[in-house]
Amino acid sequence: MQVIRTVLAEDGALLREGLAALLGRFGFEVVAAVGDAEALIAAVERHEPELVVTDIRMPPGFSDEGLRATVRLRQTRPELRVVVLSQFVETSYASDLLDSGDGTGVGYLLKDRVGDVREFVAVLHRVAAGETVVDPEVVRKLVKRSTPLAALSNREREVLGLVAEGYSNAGIAEHLVVSEAAVNKHIGNIFTKLGFTPGEDRNRRVLATLTYLRDGSASTR
Repeated sequence: MQVIRTVLAEDGALLREGLAALLGRFGFEVVAAVGDAEALIAAVERHEPELVVTDIRMPPGFSDEGLRATVRLRQTRPELRVVVLSQFVETSYASDLLDSGDGTGVGYLLKDRVGDVREFVAVLHRVAAGETVVDPEVVRKLVKRSTPLAALSNREREVLGLVAEGYSNAGIAEHLVVSEAAVNKHIGNIFTKLGFTPGEDRNRRVLATLTYLRDGSASTR
């Protein structure tokens, strides 16, 4: 498996060292582990990592320093993959992150909902590969009723919600207990109704996800 050069930013020394050890155990090369946003920016500029894993709230203000640092970094390094960890659902933070770079290769996870180490590591690999992964609870808080999704049927909204949560077509089919062909048809209809012209499937999935997160309405599954 390819080693992923990673910069870790977390102000808590014990958590920072624990995460660094965990990532190292799963094959990530932690080239720097820092405790504040300015150090994060400096470490990225020095080491040119492929992935950043950072807390949102960091010194000195403990508000959104970590997030602002990653958004700033992606303005000049849109290819930089970023996973942010948060104690709370902060919809404005998630929106800022999704708007950074080209909207791909980002993750927003809630610390308290990271209950399985291997799933967490799998998310890091997915983001490093260019996927966008957002915690389902954040998805539910982000979404709101808006016109871009008005043309979608209830089932299409449900399918799009699962796409936004990171499910593959096969995973959606299993979750909804339908055929994968049916899921493919629903997703094709979603792309058409949202006005996304045929192209690379991943790009359209990302665009559909961003539309859902920014302007959509979450289903009450």
